[in-house]
Amino acid sequence: MELTFSSAAALALLLAVGAAPAAAYEMESRPGLVYAQHDATKLVGDLYLPKGRSKAPVLVAIHGGDWQTGDRDFYRYWGLFLARNGYAVFAIDYRLRAAGVYPAAVYDCKAAVQFVRAKAAEFDLDPNRIGLIGDSAGAHLAALVALAGEQFTTAYREDANAAVPASVKAVVGFYGVYDMLAQWTHDQTARPRDPIVEKFLGVSPMQNRRIYFEASPISYATIDHNQIRFLLIHGTDDDIVDPATQSGAFLTALTQAGFFVRRIVLPGAGHFWSSDPFESEPRSFNALAIPRLMRFLESSL
Repeated sequence: MELTFSSAAALALLLAVGAAPAAAYEMESRPGLVYAQHDATKLVGDLYLPKGRSKAPVLVAIHGGDWQTGDRDFYRYWGLFLARNGYAVFAIDYRLRAAGVYPAAVYDCKAAVQFVRAKAAEFDLDPNRIGLIGDSAGAHLAALVALAGEQFTTAYREDANAAVPASVKAVVGFYGVYDMLAQWTHDQTARPRDPIVEKFLGVSPMQNRRIYFEASPISYATIDHNQIRFLLIHGTDDDIVDPATQSGAFLTALTQAGFFVRRIVLPGAGHFWSSDPFESEPRSFNALAIPRLMRFLESSL
């Protein structure tokens, strides 16, 4: 199935959200692409393409949902918008709940990056201009794959694209979890009946502190990875993922290690808004972030 949206609609959206367009493209979609099969699960994604753009840069989009819920449809609005502005988006599903317990979901997201690079010529993408975008748990997975993808090599060695590099140039993270122990501590008061990090990692820190360190993107914010660029986006009123101990602390660690990193702080924004529609909502949090987000992409991909 192929969907096409007009450049006139793209221009209207750009003007609505206040971002002056350098170019407007029609959007084509390739839904339901199987990018890997891990164990008994076929992993699929929807590809949004800027029609007519050769060697388009591409973002692999990883949805949030506490590593327990959500799907690739979370990124349909960003897929439409970014494709109209010249960026391909590959929005993926990955294993959730027990099937996705760490590190299974990490391997799934890494495989999506490898798939995009392996299929770049087929979809007229630039294999050297790949980034990641994610929200909440998806931002955690995006940052972990970007910074520590080379650590995850012991499983799924028979994948068709297992030998393909999973390196990326940039990461956009909406209200992400970057320090798993800090989030576990926050969970004890914010959501004691649903300790999301402990569910994902399978153990408490009293049982295994090492896994909390290994699963935290902040642990890999080191000089040897500082060629990757980061944009961190969050609100001031997030009571699910604490901005100070997550995005704030990650920003400090990245800066100390010499990364190019930018942050957008949105007054009044809480959690779970990045998947909201924004075509007719020029004052939405997504729309307010777009001008700076687009400048980041232009300079980083």
